[in-house]
Amino acid sequence: MAGETPERWANQVEYLLSCLGYAVGIGNIWRFPYLCYRNGGGAFLVPYLITMVVVGIPLVHLETTLGQFSSAGCISVFNINPLFKGAGYAVVLLNVMGVMYFATVMSYPLLYMFHSFTSPLPWQYCGNSWNTDKCVEITGNSSHLVSNGTITTPESEFFHIRLLRETAGIEDLGGIVWPLFWCNVICWIIVYFCICNGTKSVGKVVYFTVLFPYVVLTAMLARGVTLPGAWQGIYFYIVPEWGQLLNPKVWADAATQIFFSLGPGWGGLVSMASFNQFHYNNERCSIWIPVVNCGTSIFSGFVVFSVLGFAAERAGVPVGQVASAGPGLAFVTYPATVVMMPAPNFWAVVFFFMLFLLGIDTMFVTIEAVIAGLLDEWPNLRARKRLITFFTCIVLFGLSIICNMEGGIHVLNLLDSHIAIVCVPVVCALELGAVHMYGAARLRRDVQFMTRRPLRASWLLLWRYAVPGVLLVSVFHSFIVGK
Repeated sequence: MAGETPERWANQVEYLLSCLGYAVGIGNIWRFPYLCYRNGGGAFLVPYLITMVVVGIPLVHLETTLGQFSSAGCISVFNINPLFKGAGYAVVLLNVMGVMYFATVMSYPLLYMFHSFTSPLPWQYCGNSWNTDKCVEITGNSSHLVSNGTITTPESEFFHIRLLRETAGIEDLGGIVWPLFWCNVICWIIVYFCICNGTKSVGKVVYFTVLFPYVVLTAMLARGVTLPGAWQGIYFYIVPEWGQLLNPKVWADAATQIFFSLGPGWGGLVSMASFNQFHYNNERCSIWIPVVNCGTSIFSGFVVFSVLGFAAERAGVPVGQVASAGPGLAFVTYPATVVMMPAPNFWAVVFFFMLFLLGIDTMFVTIEAVIAGLLDEWPNLRARKRLITFFTCIVLFGLSIICNMEGGIHVLNLLDSHIAIVCVPVVCALELGAVHMYGAARLRRDVQFMTRRPLRASWLLLWRYAVPGVLLVSVFHSFIVGK
């Protein structure tokens, strides 16, 4: 397993921040808060935290241990058992499919930032050239009609009609949305220049891209809790409905969120750990990464629902009618709330800049995982890594163009709702299978040699029994009960 790579982190802070940037992303803002309120409010934290401890932390520790000991990417790490090497190629394919749509998601905040410098904000009122006769500005009397779909709001039409030019379905992809396309180009240029020098550039960029969003989230929470109705939204977010714990879908959603957010099975953790110093004891970081990630999700829920409570107060409706899932929460619901706040242009720019930074870190590590896997398989290309990085970005950019089309949002939703549900748990199961066949005795010996500390028996018990059980249930549920 042991090998040597010329790249190393300058210090372990860079490693920790890179892993945090990879794990903490837009999903913490648009996915977790909605899942929390939909699945019993505060009660959802019980299966979520249990899944983090039983599955999330053990998988993070396993992947970072394998990556650090092998000093290899997501393909060559399976040299411990070549029978499972196909799982490494599957990881690369998953990352390619993920980047196809995630690059477009990163283009949305750039578009919104551009439009946020106009006053009034273009999604604030109806009467624009793109608005339909169904467009009605939110009032206490119209919100019930909005929830029933008989009318639409200006922010919804701005996102779906003005920005995306959305078609009726995935069967009609339409043409390229050129403003979205050029924002996608800008995203890829930024990504390339941030990762072109590998750990030397990524390790420096993450000091800003990882830490600054926490400053913004804290400022937004401080502003949000002072708004009228904010505590109504927070109460709606955290009040537990204990009966939901008997619903298997709640537990399945908790497991899916762990896979979606933490990133086990995607190869990024393996790739980042492969740049560690060989004798670094990664156990503490393997615990801190999931804990900080889950803490960020919970914290961002307070930020989001304090603002949604304000929106519900202004509209005169329950909070549940202004909360939505997926991109709608970040690009429809929140923009609708921003227009009601003092200095709406400022808060719009700040919010969408934060979203961009949250997503760009994930892009860094995802693409680096693909490149590291390829270079491990063809080490003769390592001397030309900058050129390989450039061509990889070009190819991935070309694949992402399909999501820049008028029907691209349907492709995006299809990929987003299926990749993490089945594929990632299967890859994690194959990782565990490879480690099991490698042997517990050899694994303990390798970890002892690497960290100069014995591997705790609790890790072996979790990897052998608890994690496979949860993975099996998760995959079974997605096939039998899920979408």
